[in-house]
Amino acid sequence: MIQLLVALSLAASVFTLPPFEYNSQEVLDSSRLVPAFSLPSPDPCAQIAGKKWVLPREARACLSAYPVDPVIKSNLIEVISKTLAFHTSVNYQIQAPHPYNNDVHEDLVADLARINKTTYGSEFDLHLDLYRSFKRTNDGHCGVYNYCYDSLYVTYIPLPLVLLTESDGTQSVHVAPEAFMLAKAEFKEDITFWQDALPNHLKGKLNELSGARVLLINGDDPFEAVNRNTLITGGYQAFGTRQNSFFSSYQRGADGWNYIMGNFAQHVHPLVDSVELTVQRINSTVNDTFTLPYHSRFGSASKNFTDLATYRAENCVARNTTNGRDLYGPHASLLLDSESPIAHFQQQPPISLHEARKQPLDVMLDGAPLSNIELPQELQPNISPLNQSYSVAQFYMLNDSITGVLALGSFSAKNYSTFGSSLLGGLTHLKELGAKNLIVDVTNNGGGYICIAHIIGRRDTTEPQAGLDTTLRTGPLTQLLVEKIVEGGDPDELSMYNPVNWRNATNVVFPARSFWLKPHNLTINGNQDAFCQRMGQECQPFSWEAPDDGLFGPKNVVIISNGRCASSCSLFSITMSKEDGVRTVVVGGKKNVPQEYCGTVGGQSTDFNTIDTDIKTLKLKSHPLAPPDFLTNSVQGITWRLGYGIDNPYEPEEWQDHGADLNFPLTMDK
Repeated sequence: MIQLLVALSLAASVFTLPPFEYNSQEVLDSSRLVPAFSLPSPDPCAQIAGKKWVLPREARACLSAYPVDPVIKSNLIEVISKTLAFHTSVNYQIQAPHPYNNDVHEDLVADLARINKTTYGSEFDLHLDLYRSFKRTNDGHCGVYNYCYDSLYVTYIPLPLVLLTESDGTQSVHVAPEAFMLAKAEFKEDITFWQDALPNHLKGKLNELSGARVLLINGDDPFEAVNRNTLITGGYQAFGTRQNSFFSSYQRGADGWNYIMGNFAQHVHPLVDSVELTVQRINSTVNDTFTLPYHSRFGSASKNFTDLATYRAENCVARNTTNGRDLYGPHASLLLDSESPIAHFQQQPPISLHEARKQPLDVMLDGAPLSNIELPQELQPNISPLNQSYSVAQFYMLNDSITGVLALGSFSAKNYSTFGSSLLGGLTHLKELGAKNLIVDVTNNGGGYICIAHIIGRRDTTEPQAGLDTTLRTGPLTQLLVEKIVEGGDPDELSMYNPVNWRNATNVVFPARSFWLKPHNLTINGNQDAFCQRMGQECQPFSWEAPDDGLFGPKNVVIISNGRCASSCSLFSITMSKEDGVRTVVVGGKKNVPQEYCGTVGGQSTDFNTIDTDIKTLKLKSHPLAPPDFLTNSVQGITWRLGYGIDNPYEPEEWQDHGADLNFPLTMDK
């Protein structure tokens, strides 16, 4: 079955949303974010204004031109710290248990205290410290992002890398065979920048580097660079998965197949100017050593500017959707029709704030937006998808007439109901066509709707709960939110904390206006913490009719990815693997490193805007424990609910093993 998938070319190789509208009348004291000091001369932002491509050092000079305003720094620390009280894993992440004890050991509270006392040369330096501190949690739900800096300029080099395996089992890093084909299509007018930067014997011959074996990166073995990247890329607990993020891959997007450049070839910040490579070209007996520059492209969500002042005003100021709104206040419905402020960083197709509050989400975040670089046509499936395909979900029947494929790039699509119906329709049609086997390709699936992840058919393991039982953190402020609901403060049942939206461990809806968040105290890594009672499922019955029995037997299903399956994708894969025995496969990865089929489980993720909306809706914004509004164009993601495990049902699934059944190597021709 795996070879059939490769034949389809789904594993043959190995993102840009509209900006939010800014309303200056709805921003709290945002004037502090435009320069109130003498502008540098010459103005580094004016020098690059209006240019699509700039040198990383030029972009860096602009981003670094603004000093730290103590008021802004204080605001950032206060908002982030108080919102962190809603994040389930703060104390777990100080020192994760086995098998992630060597991978997760980040004390965010201590780091925020350190950052508060640290002097920085620029606000950009301050942001980088915050950004990287949260990345060290290796939790793709938990992060601090800022449109002022993250992917304002996306920095590229046209040499995406892949890890390939030879016939004798040896592995080596190569420039992706499709590198030049991709560069010509994506970078077009900028390709001459790199062609001309090559040394004399290679000048104009960028195409000859495609497929080349990479012997050294900056004078070191390539895996020195790979492993250094695992320390900063974040996102996934497993070391092997963070290694894999260095390399290029693919993902099924809402509008087509996307190419993921990988952490070597694409950077969120313009911090690296060039790289020295030693390579051996295909059919060459000599080694070539050369230095190739990176180039920074203006981000698709970045607002145009003319100088430092307008750069700050257009990109760094809180917008009308940055902070939450009282859902019983004026214009709340108009706000909910907007795009979520965190959408640009979510690894899923964009959805509205209304949809995000209506349907629970579990979705990854990253400083790089979801890729919109097209996968070269030669690497896309060479057979037509079935008519039931929709958006990120594409169905195929292989030529053997007994194996169906579901390429599922996300658990979110624009229309929730249509998405769920199309998944059931596509799987049913595969059965009608005679499919006995099913391959589900979830490569780079960053999650999405939790209830979509639960649609796996009726059987003993899915009734009445197809997912994981969950819990959420209950600090003093969360308990006050529930008290406000009990007092009648949420008559339309709009709050995430309203008990009628949830069920207990026996899957019975909590009584209206009940104090359901009574804390259960725990000691985690020596710190006192509190979580609510065990919560059951919130998805069933579905709004569409699921089949009476699972359409495919577990022994006939394979879930395949590059390990980068997270959030709702993890909820789906874990239950399929651990409850039903479905086999899991990771394509690529270093063979002496354990490969995991998923990571970053959570139970439900959310963000500052959503938490702030509940606080304002329940009239607790003036409480001293409540975070103030962001003054900056920032977003903060958190894990709001934590899922209990399957093998050990009394501890979070987040910290339990997800080892793949098989590691399938990538070769030059597959």
